[in-house]
Amino acid sequence: MEDAALRAAVGERLRSARTAHGLSVGALAARAGIGKGSLSELENGSRNPTLSTLYALANTLGLPVSHLLAETVGAEVGAPGIGTRLLETRTDDEGTVEVYLLTLRPGTVHVSAAHGPHVVEHLLVTRGTARASRSGEEADLPTGTGTAWTSDVEHTYTALGEHPAEAVLVIRTGPHPGGTLRSAPAP
Repeated sequence: MEDAALRAAVGERLRSARTAHGLSVGALAARAGIGKGSLSELENGSRNPTLSTLYALANTLGLPVSHLLAETVGAEVGAPGIGTRLLETRTDDEGTVEVYLLTLRPGTVHVSAAHGPHVVEHLLVTRGTARASRSGEEADLPTGTGTAWTSDVEHTYTALGEHPAEAVLVIRTGPHPGGTLRSAPAP
């Protein structure tokens, strides 16, 4: 995420969600398990968030990550072993659907924390071979195959072999219970 306008939009979305929940910067940072200074820099648009940081904040605030990305199609964010690009997001009375393009780098297992009982992930590998699903239940997925799981527990993604893998990830979040704060760790 390099664009200053996008960083500003993310900061504004974070600040708005935090104040709507009646939280100080320190309180949200503590609940999300990130540094107070880091959160302040994110809210001011002067810091690029990592995927793990965005998930920690989104999970804690009870929001989909795409909300924090201001639903900006093309927004990119990453973490060790994984890169994501938002392709589409839609929200209605039944919940939110987010579509991402993932690039998984070989040699790194990306561990994602639980997202909640109303979140289901669908992964379709479009290039290479990946291993993904709930921790301890991972499946090896060659090009053209996929899997789905409820993301209420830790889950992992990794490229198998010597080359990166690409996949389309669809995250379906059921109806939100009023934006209730959750204390979920980062992915």
